[in-house]
Amino acid sequence: MLIAGFPAGAWGTNCYLVAPAAGEECVIIDPGHQAAQGVEETLRKHRLKPVAVVLSHGHIDHVASVVPVCGAHDVPAWIHPEDRYMMSDPEKALGRSIGMPLMGELTVGEPDDVKELTDGAGLSLAGLEFSVAHAPGHTKGSVTFRMPEAADVPSVFFSGDLLFAGSIGRTDLPGGDMDDMLASLARVCLPLDDSTVVLSGHGPQTTIGRERATNPYLREVASGPGSGRPAPRRGM
Repeated sequence: MLIAGFPAGAWGTNCYLVAPAAGEECVIIDPGHQAAQGVEETLRKHRLKPVAVVLSHGHIDHVASVVPVCGAHDVPAWIHPEDRYMMSDPEKALGRSIGMPLMGELTVGEPDDVKELTDGAGLSLAGLEFSVAHAPGHTKGSVTFRMPEAADVPSVFFSGDLLFAGSIGRTDLPGGDMDDMLASLARVCLPLDDSTVVLSGHGPQTTIGRERATNPYLREVASGPGSGRPAPRRGM
């Protein structure tokens, strides 16, 4: 399996291209701010052909390049229905102005073909299998994508802005809710095997085992309320 990722744009949002191998079809995950050039370079480098874009949630730092990427390759974008409005109205999703200089760099709106994700759905794309889990907390329509273990490759969990190395996504923007976030962590993350590789929306990769042992939020939902955990600030 091939997973090529890079941080893009002003928010350093991780964009991933996933394929069975070089020279094959691929899925693009979260093409955010200024990600289009990096997507094209990665496609050329690995001789990949995209068949779909899938979005962990609707914040502009994760979807800003979805229109040009989908348009260039005539592929659909998948997003949860509760976050779909954010592609056309990013400022409403943030509850504040993004700023005019930055707005000039953004392509606001929906691609021609939008498909909606549902909790528990299985996506078969580019010869790959993804399990979708609705994981509200950062936004109402946040989702995660998990690929099953295969041969000597551990399960891979694309966590979006649900879970980061050492932290979680912020919950202080419109649609965010800490109780929902903790419930999503308990329902979606805790049941995963320790060997599961976590590729998040921001920051370095980690594993469920490492986060179960060290992440204050996962420790809290595993053992009950604690004290002294920091306020989550990462993400849009």
